[in-house]
Amino acid sequence: MRPFEIGVVLTSWRSSQDAATVPWGEIRDLALRAEEMGFDTVWSPDELMGRLVKDGPRYGFWDGFAIPAAMAAVTSRIKVGTWVASSLHRNPGIIAKAAATIRDISGGRFVLGLGAGHAGSGAHAFGLPEDDIYERFEEALEIIVPLLRTGRADYEGTYHVARDLEQLPPGPRPGGIPILLAGHGHKGYRHAARLADVWSCYATERSHIDELGPRVAAFEAACAEVGRDPATVGRSAGVIVAPLASGEHEGVFGSAITGSAEEIADALRTFRDAGFTQLEFMFEPQTREALEAMGRVLELLRAD
Repeated sequence: MRPFEIGVVLTSWRSSQDAATVPWGEIRDLALRAEEMGFDTVWSPDELMGRLVKDGPRYGFWDGFAIPAAMAAVTSRIKVGTWVASSLHRNPGIIAKAAATIRDISGGRFVLGLGAGHAGSGAHAFGLPEDDIYERFEEALEIIVPLLRTGRADYEGTYHVARDLEQLPPGPRPGGIPILLAGHGHKGYRHAARLADVWSCYATERSHIDELGPRVAAFEAACAEVGRDPATVGRSAGVIVAPLASGEHEGVFGSAITGSAEEIADALRTFRDAGFTQLEFMFEPQTREALEAMGRVLELLRAD
């Protein structure tokens, strides 16, 4: 049985109610503290600009690859990952090059989390594509995965091209960068079943097993369709936790997990029991006090 890993997502924003951008120095300190506390992975999301809630304030975000690279440079043991990199924002060959670079900086601790991304106001403001987002993602996978797994890609599609492209410098041993693919929906499940080391999903309305649990069965069905043993793929759930809240809390992805350390640990155990092998949490507000409160939760889970 795979161990149940717990990762911390360090965002550029303080919370859904506070649009202030968290400075790098504070993100650095939280990453170092997460490593000291024994969390398995520290993650950074990939956004440009936009609103976290409808008609809410406009948020700005740090670059989705620069922050993981910086976290990789200042930490020494904890895994570092993108949660998740948007294939809409970058050329796929450049994504593979950035992944190899951070892998080298981290000494082999980097995990490439990758998804289709979304257009929204950020893509419009930056002049990025706003149409056929998923089709672009499918083509990007035809370049990124071969570059990371074999060191070479040769592909010509409607949206992306790689002409006898070699991964130079080669980075780590081919196949050495774990790939986490975010997939919501049948096509996403199938891509993850074919190509991913870890399949990822996240709460959109409620950080509760009732929302995310049924997706495990849907993903395993996709594995059967493509002939993949589901036991060979990790399963990741992304949730919001508000460990300091006195009652219900609405976050960027709906209602958050709240309560005592024991109650939060019980809620996280339901994901493990449903077949997830790892869990990534964003905590609101993103402060040292809230992260420290999650330390007791981690102790309870580790004691199982």
